Amino acid sequence: MDRRSERAFHYHAGGELFRQRFGQALRGTVLGLVRDRYQPRAGGGRGGGGQARFRARRAGRAGLRAHGIRRVRDRFHARILGERDRRRAQQVHLQGAVRDLERAEGRGHRDPLSAPGGRAERRPGGVSVALVIGAGPAGLMAAGALARAGRRVVVAEAKPSVGRKLLMAGKSGLNLTKDEGQERFLAAYAGSTAGLVRAAVARFGPAAVRDWAEALGQPVFTGSSGRVFPEAMKASPLLRAWLGDLAAQGVEIRTRWRWAGFAEGGFVFDTPAGQEVLHPEVTVLALGGASWARLGSDGAWAPWLAAQGVALAPFAPANAGLVVDWSEHMARHFGAPVKVARLTAGDVVLRGEFVISARGLEGSAIYAVSRPVREGAALWLDLCPDWTEAEVAARLARPRGGATVATHLRKVLKLDPARLALVMEFGRPLPEGAALAALVKHLPVRHAGLRPLDEAISTAGGVAAAALDGYMLKARPGVFVAGEMLDWEAPTGGYLLTGCLATGLAAGAAAAGWTG
Repeated sequence: MDRRSERAFHYHAGGELFRQRFGQALRGTVLGLVRDRYQPRAGGGRGGGGQARFRARRAGRAGLRAHGIRRVRDRFHARILGERDRRRAQQVHLQGAVRDLERAEGRGHRDPLSAPGGRAERRPGGVSVALVIGAGPAGLMAAGALARAGRRVVVAEAKPSVGRKLLMAGKSGLNLTKDEGQERFLAAYAGSTAGLVRAAVARFGPAAVRDWAEALGQPVFTGSSGRVFPEAMKASPLLRAWLGDLAAQGVEIRTRWRWAGFAEGGFVFDTPAGQEVLHPEVTVLALGGASWARLGSDGAWAPWLAAQGVALAPFAPANAGLVVDWSEHMARHFGAPVKVARLTAGDVVLRGEFVISARGLEGSAIYAVSRPVREGAALWLDLCPDWTEAEVAARLARPRGGATVATHLRKVLKLDPARLALVMEFGRPLPEGAALAALVKHLPVRHAGLRPLDEAISTAGGVAAAALDGYMLKARPGVFVAGEMLDWEAPTGGYLLTGCLATGLAAGAAAAGWTG
């Protein structure tokens, strides 16, 4: 091999570390590609076979670039995966590049999921092939369940990297679950498929989530509110360990594979190498809801399922902030927290914290009342939750001399500037005496509804219970659904992620059982 070919080999295959890891067999394949690319042949210029062969070889090189070996190595895997998993990923992506070149030249590779005539295919030895669409928490959990059941698993992810919403959640510490009694935990779930989600969480609940994280080498701790976090207080170490575990089980992840709808007997994908149609024996859909589209969950799947006769509940924002058209005097309070308050909306009553923002009200307590507010319930604030209304009235009855009402409220009720501003904003004109005490204890919040769907932390709506037989679509036997695609919702605080993990595990197990 000449010096130019040697340099090219190091560029495409990752150099000495790659050769040490994968040996001479794959090295020979790479060198064959390098010779085709860099060494002219007699009789045909660069390809030896005229213009047709040159075009095929150029298409193959495009396939190499499309698989993004260098980009994956230098960007995503350098940050998210460890050295061992990086080398394993290089092998997977290089094999994909080889497959593209062989396909361009008309040679013999055939994707085990791309069976002719729309037939589901099995690997030699009778191992069934399973497809998971979506590489968020639910999809990765389903992939693990299928792999442990002995299935050959391919995960298709539209984005260039996996677990993007999980990584975003990790910026605030990654609240995995919540340490509280099962009855109270399960009561947090609502929606037409809430019963299905509760059953999954009963089997894989807070204790199981803790054990799962620690089995991946990620110790956890419980905060004062009962919320459970990884000690690293971020998502990347957990995701790195999780992907390594899946890779060790033989799970193949194909990024930049965007699902584009159904084909006869299969699934159409837009990929870097062009359109592909896959024909798995069983499939788990885990494409998320319809919020934070830039992270992958854009709800584009809904029309395709509706066209198949799948019953869908309309998408709606869940865990979303409130839109408030503030008066000018509130600008000085933007960003101020309200730490002492009780909120009531419909059947939801809770004590919690929220923040006054330029757009309205945000925070965990506001998110927790999203459902009843969305359904039309009025929102009321109790700004003195530690005192009864009679106690508040008694304090307000104290002589105030020449002090203004605002000053009197601040002094006798110990209201901080943020709570006092809310009373002045929503309570004017202020009443006197007992009526003022009632206002402080039952302050009505005037708002213009929830923030838009794409700004919500999660979504309500999705595949309705009527469309399901367990986790399988009645309209598409062999196709299962997990995670936020299902019609359920829950507040923040660990319930959402636990629900996604639990339904992903349950759907994956059900899919494995369906294949026998």
